[in-house]
Amino acid sequence: MKLGVFTVLFSEKSFEDMLDYVKEAGLEAVELGTGNYPGNAHCDPDRLLSDKGRLQAFKKAVEDRGLSISGLSCHGNPLTPDRDFAKRSHETFVKTVELAERLEVPVVNCFSGTPGDHEGAQYPSWPISPWPHEYREVLEWQWTEKIIPYWKEWGRFAADHHVKVALELHGGFSVHTPATMLRLREEVGEVMGANLDPSHLWWQGIDPVAAIKILGKVGAIHHFHAKDTYIDPDNVNMHGLTDAQSYANMQDRAWLFRTVGYGHDMKTWTDMISALRLVGYDYVVSIEHEDALMSVEEGFQKAVRNLSSIITKEKLTDMWWV
Repeated sequence: MKLGVFTVLFSEKSFEDMLDYVKEAGLEAVELGTGNYPGNAHCDPDRLLSDKGRLQAFKKAVEDRGLSISGLSCHGNPLTPDRDFAKRSHETFVKTVELAERLEVPVVNCFSGTPGDHEGAQYPSWPISPWPHEYREVLEWQWTEKIIPYWKEWGRFAADHHVKVALELHGGFSVHTPATMLRLREEVGEVMGANLDPSHLWWQGIDPVAAIKILGKVGAIHHFHAKDTYIDPDNVNMHGLTDAQSYANMQDRAWLFRTVGYGHDMKTWTDMISALRLVGYDYVVSIEHEDALMSVEEGFQKAVRNLSSIITKEKLTDMWWV
């Protein structure tokens, strides 16, 4: 495996300064935002797709530092009833796939999207209860009329461009659990997989090690985010795991995003790294830092230090003890 970072936390740095900083930190890969929620500070598809020379210089800057691009990330909502944002999200996805092919990046990371509850809806709807019955009816309408048709078409588009689609299993979006990931994969094909981020599994009550085994045994993990979550048991009893308070209400919230090792101990993270190897994942572990209790620099460096001590890099060629 390789250790990398989702570079949106370094958006204030220039592209080459960011690459130098990542290289100096001892990492081997970068995950780059191309628009929508992550922004495109370091990787603007319009500029790169329209200028072959710029594209070649961009790729060379990464390769000259001995780095690789693990994925291009364009998390948005192409299924939202907000037509303007849906259009922007979709167009950015299409351009990101085209750019990934040209850069020989195998993975595009994004969200599944969330539709509304009917054709004339104004806002997305995320039904998570089977009763009253209308919630279940809405959910089936969303999958049948919106989610499956969209990804059948655009999953095929990605596959035609030799790119895999890695959906982040994030609450609030239609694909947010191993089961919903596998449902879409069964309908669309192996081009669809997970950008598995344990931080979003913990707050849904899902054990990431179990999720890795479920998805990994069918080859459905295309990318991995390293981000932690602290669960506050007292606040869970007040607000539940689906706590919808602002992230700024840190003392009151049921859970908070933390840097690696500050929500769960390193034994837990070691178990995840081992589970990834067990199921054959030998790609990038990409640090994502959204810890409100630490600066960009401190949170990043602590994640690097903690993961560097446990990540498994060498291939096991022979069981010498057998």
